[in-house]
Amino acid sequence: MRLTRKRLCSLLIALYCLFSLYAAYHVFFGRRRRTPAASLRGLRKGAAPARERRGREQSTLGSEEWNPWEGDEKNEQQHRFKTSLQILNKSTKGKTDFRVQIWGKAAIGLYLWEHIFEGLLDPTDVTAQWREGNSVVGRTHYSFITGPAVVPGYFPIDVNNVVLILNGREKTKIFYATQWLLYAQNLVQTQKLQHLAVVLLGNEHCNNEWINQFLKRNGGFVELLFIIYDSPWVNDVDIFQWPLGVATYRNFPVVEASWSMLHNERPYLCNFLGTVYENSSRQALMNILKQDGNDKLCWVSAREQWQPQETNESLKNYQDALLQSDLTLCPVGVNTECYRIYEACSYGSIPVVEDVMTAGICGNASVYPSAPLQLLKSMDAPFIFIKNWNELPAVLEKEKTLILQEKVQRRKMLLHWYQHFKTELKMRFTNVLESSFLMNNKG
Repeated sequence: MRLTRKRLCSLLIALYCLFSLYAAYHVFFGRRRRTPAASLRGLRKGAAPARERRGREQSTLGSEEWNPWEGDEKNEQQHRFKTSLQILNKSTKGKTDFRVQIWGKAAIGLYLWEHIFEGLLDPTDVTAQWREGNSVVGRTHYSFITGPAVVPGYFPIDVNNVVLILNGREKTKIFYATQWLLYAQNLVQTQKLQHLAVVLLGNEHCNNEWINQFLKRNGGFVELLFIIYDSPWVNDVDIFQWPLGVATYRNFPVVEASWSMLHNERPYLCNFLGTVYENSSRQALMNILKQDGNDKLCWVSAREQWQPQETNESLKNYQDALLQSDLTLCPVGVNTECYRIYEACSYGSIPVVEDVMTAGICGNASVYPSAPLQLLKSMDAPFIFIKNWNELPAVLEKEKTLILQEKVQRRKMLLHWYQHFKTELKMRFTNVLESSFLMNNKG
């Protein structure tokens, strides 16, 4: 009898120990497994206000929860994160901080800061007199200032390295840009500033001779020049090509991709909303669309005169056209590169680009085989390039045969590419600044 009781007690003690171990396992290990998922849900819930603070265009509908690339990302996320950490650790190990201030005195500065650097600005009001933000890329600390109140001599200079963003497209803009460069020259000469780079919205014909005198290669003080359009000056040593980007001066927003943007059927085959100049390729495009009746399948809205500003209604119509069209037609204007190319990418609408050189000295296709749009082509932009709008009917006929699944994959590829394009530019920009400015410090 005593032996039986002893066995029973032992059995109860063993069961109690097993239950305790089971409970301890769930308390200490079960929570750890659930934490990343819970954290991710928390981040998703908290992401919306952050995006609203950045003034980003919300394309999500209702309470729609989305991750546009969820299937693709699950297999790649851990590898990318680990690789990014390794690269960051290598670049920052044993090195001091590098500080750069960006003076945004042209609208293209907002594309650099908000779209490429994904930086915030305080205040968010686009009409504010002074706006500023901060961002860290690797070991480089960036600060950004912009607005009408950023005036030469009326703000403190507390950095050695500056990037000045200027508009040099026309005479009045060149005069204004020159005043800024003369101010920066004085800062360098009085040793209040050590290094200067310029991001320049160049002339659409590439007539940029006015800035030559300021370049260090010509005895000036501008060490690096990042220039928009296919300038023959680009050498990837001290002069680099920079993208035109979206029309931030028309308040085109940072667009967040949504599930519906990727997966919904789009009612229009293509779109073109813009100015049609007499005897231009745009006029030829309109005629070709009408001949085949494709203008009834596409969202087409033409105007005869260019309008520098958008109304709220016209901006919404344009964004809706991009969102609801599979293709965006991008005829040349004064230059081959146009805002429409990048705006179409933002909405996953494939740009159909008229791949011809325009008048001016921006490059020679016989000398530069990839001209025009050398930067985009060098980064394998997944666009449809055509030499003549007579090729468009065949493109549209092929488009009609695609099923939705094929279009969804193509949209994913375009949005993936565009994000990679911006990230790559941010890293290249940072590496060039660090290499040039720090090397000159040693010299």
